[in-house]
Amino acid sequence: MFIIDKPYVSELLRNTIEKFQFPVLKTNDTMELLPKSGINFVHEDDAIEKYRSGEISTIYTSSENSIGWIAKNLSFSELPEKVDVFKNKVKFRKIVSGLYPDFYYKEVDPDKLEDLNYDELPKPFIIKPNVGFFSLGVHKVTSKESWEKIKVEIKKEAEIIKNTYPLEVLDTAKFIIEENIEGEEYTVDAFFDKNGEPAILGMMHHIFADEEDISDRLYTTSPKVIRDNMERFMEFLIQLGSLVGLKNFPLHLEVRVGSDGKIMPIEGNPLRYGGWCTSAELTNYAFGFNPYEFVMLGKKPDWETILKNHSGSSFSIVILNNNSGLKPSEIKNFDYEKLASRFEKVLELRKVDAAKFHIFGFVYAETRPDNFVELEYMLHSNLREFIGV
Repeated sequence: MFIIDKPYVSELLRNTIEKFQFPVLKTNDTMELLPKSGINFVHEDDAIEKYRSGEISTIYTSSENSIGWIAKNLSFSELPEKVDVFKNKVKFRKIVSGLYPDFYYKEVDPDKLEDLNYDELPKPFIIKPNVGFFSLGVHKVTSKESWEKIKVEIKKEAEIIKNTYPLEVLDTAKFIIEENIEGEEYTVDAFFDKNGEPAILGMMHHIFADEEDISDRLYTTSPKVIRDNMERFMEFLIQLGSLVGLKNFPLHLEVRVGSDGKIMPIEGNPLRYGGWCTSAELTNYAFGFNPYEFVMLGKKPDWETILKNHSGSSFSIVILNNNSGLKPSEIKNFDYEKLASRFEKVLELRKVDAAKFHIFGFVYAETRPDNFVELEYMLHSNLREFIGV
């Protein structure tokens, strides 16, 4: 069953639901986001009983806004507990601590940051909301001077972003401090079937502008990204699935791979793939299959055949986060046509209300292997050339 919720549902997801008549939980938000007819809506009471009986075995959410409904209505099952393991970063660290016994992490109250002894913290370190989304509220601390500034910024940001998403999605009441994880960052879209066996339905390389960058600006995938990482990520998913006991469970996992090849998980996002219907759409553009369909039907991609027939191009998501330094109230407009002209081949351009969500939108682009320069440009851009004030 799909649970569709705000802020967004993509055309691919909407079409998949209509084509296959997959059941969809009927809520007020769902009725706003999907057509009123042609959808296999399931009333809440029926959905609860069908999940209890096993008639509904897998739930996929378009938004983590749905976590509250799951916690309230499916408490008779293990699902809310499995979801919380991933949404609560401290719980997640405790679960995987057996694999990484020396990894430093600590839950902190943002109002008590002044009480922390900086000298006792690992350097550098990351501080972020214990329940978070995108890179909102995330900071990398590299020096005592930067720590003093970041403590002030955290309090300001908490006020700005606290009403952007529900508390189940983004909660700045508690933060987690953890040691910085070195290496290349990747995301993995996985699905654990009824037997607990994982399948990889997508993978992206998260590229940063420099060592200080922690933004979500650029994610890219290609046959090389898949081939280089498939075996080791599958091995890690088997370990993780066994630790948590995952079955009938979609998961968007963020990891870093060190120079020694060791995998360190950053966090996992339960019952969905990339937020705002992003990573599943990129997989569809890049490799020609539909992850939503595969999850609901329990299908596994034939990666060997898919990669053998691939063009070799890179496919990327550019997230237009507002790093301009301008406040939403100062921004008059955003020139999406000018932005699109910076790319060789735009597959899709989504516009978003930056005043409400702190991003201008998303660009899906196809890039020849020898033309990474266009992505490099966007990676370092503050977007001011596209902004009218």
